[in-house]
Amino acid sequence: MRVNFKRSRACVLVLVALSATTGLWAQSQELPPAGDPNIVVNGVLPAEMPPGPDIKGVITARRGEKIQVTTADGTNTVIAIIDATQIKASNGLFGGGQGKLGANALLNGLPVTVKTLQAGGVLAASKITFRGNDLKTARMIQSGTAQRFDEQAAATEALRGRMGDIDKYNIKSTTNAYFDTGKAVLSARAKADLCAAAAQAEAVDNALMLVVGYTDSVGSQEYNQTLSERRAGAVINYLQQACHWKPYRMLTPTGMAEADPLASNDTAAGKAQNRRVSVNVLVSKGLDGM
Repeated sequence: MRVNFKRSRACVLVLVALSATTGLWAQSQELPPAGDPNIVVNGVLPAEMPPGPDIKGVITARRGEKIQVTTADGTNTVIAIIDATQIKASNGLFGGGQGKLGANALLNGLPVTVKTLQAGGVLAASKITFRGNDLKTARMIQSGTAQRFDEQAAATEALRGRMGDIDKYNIKSTTNAYFDTGKAVLSARAKADLCAAAAQAEAVDNALMLVVGYTDSVGSQEYNQTLSERRAGAVINYLQQACHWKPYRMLTPTGMAEADPLASNDTAAGKAQNRRVSVNVLVSKGLDGM
C-alpha cells in the first residue's frame, strides 16, 4: 500500500486511517501493532482536521507516539500524540515548543483530559491537561523511589499485584459494587459506596486496595472475562479520579469472569449478587499493626 503524504509525526493519523490492516484502532482495547512495513509515506498532511470528542480518563498504556486512555466506564481509547499537541499541567505548560518534554510527562497511571482531532476513525490529541500533583504521583510510581510508598518494605513491594500471594495480606474490609447485566457502568449507589470505602481505607495504616471484577454465568467465558476486566477498570478509575485514592496504593486489578460467585447463578437474585466488583482493603501481614 502506498500513501501519498509527507512524513511527519502527525502523518501517523493518515497512515492508520488509510491502512486496511489497522482499521479503527482508536476505540480498540489494545494498542495497535507496529505499522505496516509496506506503507510508504510522501506528500503533505491536510492543514486542518475536524474536532473529535473530549476524552477524560487514566493513561493505561503507552507505545511510541500513541497513548491509551481508559475512561470511567472502562472504555479504552487510543490517541496519537503529534507535534502540535499541547501538554499542560495545572502548575505550568510543558508542551508547545518543548514537545518531547511534554510527551515524556504522559506516564501510565496519569489521569488526563484530552481534546482531540479526528481523521477518519483515528484520534489525535490537540491538548492534554492534568494536575501537577497527579504527574508527581505518576513519576513516583515509575521511578520506584522511596517516596512512592514509604511505609512499604521492599519485600512487600515485590508482592504487589500478585494474586498468588494474597495470603500474605490481611483483608481489613471488602466493598462490593454491583452492575446491570452486560454493563460496566457504575450506579449512583456504587459511586457513593466506593468513595465511602476509600475514605475508610485512608484511615488504615499501610493500606492497599485490590480490585477484582466478576460476572454472572450469562455469556461465554471469553465475553465474561473481558466484561469483568472492564468493570474492574471502571472502579479503578472512579476510585482514583473521584475518590482521590492514590494509584501507588493500588494492587494490579484483575477480572475473574464468573469465578467465585457470591450466590447461585440459578436465580435472578443470585446473578445480581455475582455481577460485582470487589474492592478489598489489604495490609501486608508483616506491616499490619505497625
